[in-house]
Amino acid sequence: MRFGIDRLLAERPLRERLRGKRVGVVAHPASVTADGTHTLDALVAAGIDVVAAFGPQHGLRGEKQDNMRESDDFRDARLGIPVHSLYGTVRRPTAAQVAECDVLVVDLQDVSCRVYTFLTTLRSVLEVAAETGRAVWVLDRPNPAGRAVEGLVLEPGQESFVGAGPLPMRHGLTLGEAAGWFVARLGLGVECEVVRLEGWRPEEGPGFGWPLGTRSWVNPSPNAASPWMPRCYPGTVLLEGTHLSEGRGTTRPLELFGHPALDGHEWAAEIARLAPEWLGGCRLRPCWFEPTFHKHAGRLCGGLQIHVDDGAYDPARCRPWRLVAAALKAFRRLRPDEPLWRDFAYEYEFERLAIDVIDGGPRLRRWVDDPSATAADLDRLARPEEDAWADERACRLLYADGPAAPGRG
Repeated sequence: MRFGIDRLLAERPLRERLRGKRVGVVAHPASVTADGTHTLDALVAAGIDVVAAFGPQHGLRGEKQDNMRESDDFRDARLGIPVHSLYGTVRRPTAAQVAECDVLVVDLQDVSCRVYTFLTTLRSVLEVAAETGRAVWVLDRPNPAGRAVEGLVLEPGQESFVGAGPLPMRHGLTLGEAAGWFVARLGLGVECEVVRLEGWRPEEGPGFGWPLGTRSWVNPSPNAASPWMPRCYPGTVLLEGTHLSEGRGTTRPLELFGHPALDGHEWAAEIARLAPEWLGGCRLRPCWFEPTFHKHAGRLCGGLQIHVDDGAYDPARCRPWRLVAAALKAFRRLRPDEPLWRDFAYEYEFERLAIDVIDGGPRLRRWVDDPSATAADLDRLARPEEDAWADERACRLLYADGPAAPGRG
């Protein structure tokens, strides 16, 4: 498999099209070539005139751990170019920042989840480029979670920095494909070039979208600690809006979760009673853990780990969004007196509950809180939207492998 950056470096006709252009690069720590060289360094070494860099959430170097921890602008000491933070004073490029650029090159490793903010950053780059007459090149990278689709589509009026548009939680696009979808949906008059992947086969195991054994995994954000995290994240990200630990402060964040008031075995049994059909395609293991920081730091939590790293994993059957939804509902039943929904500012949204911001509306929260609501009720809400999204995105897919059936066993 060859990533977009590796094709650009290897194919002279592609590089020649950037000759004489002033290039701004949108990158983060996982923006590396096959041999681990950072994209900024590789482009400069290839003779590309890189005049500026832009760092998204968590920074160009990945220095910020949590949400709403902003990065500063700085000048790269070695390359001597300005590095503009897109998660600080501003969260989208300004006309002044792109004034010295002819082309904005986006090389970001995404995880195929609407909440992951690099998708929003991509949208803002495309919009600013359209407004200022700049071109955009997206150096495509594999979607490590594959083609599967899951979750409710973001509702009108629920847009936010973690809700760039009406996509389901697990959208199944590469960032290059998402760029085409944004351009078409928003009617952007922008020159957008996608340097495509070669050899990406998201339906083939064991990687199912990520080239296991042939490409190093570099954290695109501090808590994306392995290729397994993207397989869990469309569900475990919901926990950020709750009082349950999502595993921050452990070595497996966003793969395990828990609470001091729970026993993992009891919790797993209740989830199985609520929605046994949502347990396929992965292993759910009761466990104990003690976060060293973040929620419940220093307290022993009973919890569960979603295992998606062995032969039980099936991307078409694994349903992390549904699985975590069932875990939240089981928590409600088992510990009705414990607070569940966290009321705090989440990604610059100060009025809405964080869980509603994350899921793109209040429907999931209402389902969890309704003691009479069943797994079938949530399926009836989600399935039509998943099917409609699979149809909508079909014309934006750039690669031959067909999409997995949305949310189906």
